[in-house]
Amino acid sequence: MASKNNVVFGDEENQLSGGTNRVQTCSSTPRKNTIDDEGKKPNFLSFSERLGVPDFFCLDVWRASMGELLGTAVLVFMLDTIVISTFESDTKMPNLIMSILIAVVITILLLAVVPVSGGHINPVISFSAALVGIISMSRAIIYIMAQCIGAILGALALRAVVSSSIEDTFSLGGCTVTIIAPGPNGPITLGLETAQALWLEIFCTFVFLFASIWMAYDHRQAKALGHVTVLSIVGVVLGLLVFISTTVTGKKGYGGAGINPARCLGPAIIRGGHLWDGHWIFWVGPTIGCVAFYVYTKIIPAKHFNAEYGYKHDFVGVVKALFGSNV
Repeated sequence: MASKNNVVFGDEENQLSGGTNRVQTCSSTPRKNTIDDEGKKPNFLSFSERLGVPDFFCLDVWRASMGELLGTAVLVFMLDTIVISTFESDTKMPNLIMSILIAVVITILLLAVVPVSGGHINPVISFSAALVGIISMSRAIIYIMAQCIGAILGALALRAVVSSSIEDTFSLGGCTVTIIAPGPNGPITLGLETAQALWLEIFCTFVFLFASIWMAYDHRQAKALGHVTVLSIVGVVLGLLVFISTTVTGKKGYGGAGINPARCLGPAIIRGGHLWDGHWIFWVGPTIGCVAFYVYTKIIPAKHFNAEYGYKHDFVGVVKALFGSNV
């Protein structure tokens, strides 16, 4: 039976209406203790239940994470291939072509992975969903680990099919803040200042969550628009952010906002070198952006976002449960 909570990117127990291959929840929390569809206040949940500890021991959750692993592997392979091929071509606007292709690829991959695991393929979505409470923090940790492993496999696959010269020139399409280039008086550093890159990462992550993922989290919009439309919007917004971040700076050496730490991690581990320079920005920036978006969801009127009492895995609820509060 389809759930009334039509939340895209959500827990599999609340997956798309009419969807198939939904992973059943393994939480030991009885249904009566969770927040119902009318938003009535739930009974007290323990810290382990709020945190979703049973998910660590649930085979179906680990099986679902395979969708995240393979989806992220394909994502990294495809996106990095797009980055390399567009800049290798003779087109006058490689950034625009690259952004359009990225939007199409992301939309297709999300549509493929959503019925399996919820379709995150990005630590930003998993962490944000955990903060909001759509999935448990335990499930988010499992998904993020799978995404990072998938990104490494995707980078390995790309390295196996490109020539060494292309690998050296494009650094496997990885995320770069600066590069070392030959200059008239010796090697010079090209790229973006650390502070600028960090702010871009924060802003782009917040805009990504606010302008697209918000629709997936809000069960009303997800139901009204349909998951194909919502996921298409997600792809378009990401494509626009890639285009903006790679053109507005005009800095050679800066690879644009990552907005996906796993995608940046894969090539960095496989290729190494200067890809580690400023790599922390592609983790810290999105983390701050996710927290800022979560604060936003707590500021707006509660009934404008899901139900009056939110989700059972909401981060504030987890903290309250840690200190034994039932408020």
